[in-house]
Amino acid sequence: MAPLRFSANLSWLFPELPGLPARLRAAGSSGFEAVEVAWPYAEPPEALARAAREAGLRLVLINTPPGDQEKGEMGLGAVPGRQAAFREGLEQAVRYAKALGCPRIHLMAGRVPQGADRIAVKAEMEMVFLENLRHAAGVLAEEDLVGLLEPINTRITDPQYFLDTPQQAAAILQKVGRPNLQLQMDIFHWQIMDGNLTGNIREFLPIVGHVQVAQVPGRGEPSSPGELNFPYLFQLLEDEGYKGFVGCEYQPRGDTVEGLSWLRSYWDRRGHPEVAS
Repeated sequence: MAPLRFSANLSWLFPELPGLPARLRAAGSSGFEAVEVAWPYAEPPEALARAAREAGLRLVLINTPPGDQEKGEMGLGAVPGRQAAFREGLEQAVRYAKALGCPRIHLMAGRVPQGADRIAVKAEMEMVFLENLRHAAGVLAEEDLVGLLEPINTRITDPQYFLDTPQQAAAILQKVGRPNLQLQMDIFHWQIMDGNLTGNIREFLPIVGHVQVAQVPGRGEPSSPGELNFPYLFQLLEDEGYKGFVGCEYQPRGDTVEGLSWLRSYWDRRGHPEVAS
């Protein structure tokens, strides 16, 4: 069983450092060989690619743009009337992914429109999502890229988010039926929405392209107090043969580097794997 490969989520880690180039350097100095970032679009892609190379890092995941955040948007994939904006954002994400050598893009579903009833608009939003995902799958296939769907919990984090359970996401992936679209498993969200992590990991791992971790309910380091037994979960992922990356998407409780003691312990015990795509 190969050890897990971890990536630093630079949208969350090293918050004391301004800008992605500084966070890239910090991640490299902390022993990471891979990083992910939600929205890299404030920096020119060539500059980011250069900073990543200098830090000895590769990018393994970015998100499609969120849309108009001032109007409450958080992704556009399933939002009626925003199909053109989703496709424009996808084109931008693909440009960045190609420049950064990043193989995966999280295709954000977005929120139920303000004032709308979730149940009343579910069918329409799923239809829009399926249409956009079929388009995205074709665009991504031309560039040998993978698109990911991430359920985000609606109990704590984002009550209006459209895609909120692994079951819903898996059903949509099955309807689209494209091999370069996969599931993104954020264990934080899955625990809050459904629990049953052992069963859900075993059931859905064959279609999972990326994993993210944080403790529940505080969203701190895996070693922070909370509901989840991460040594058990990491061993489960190893036993089930997971080969992708595990993104460290959590809010450090203090200094990021000091808070990485859990990961250094894992590396000491299991070894530090070589990064591959």
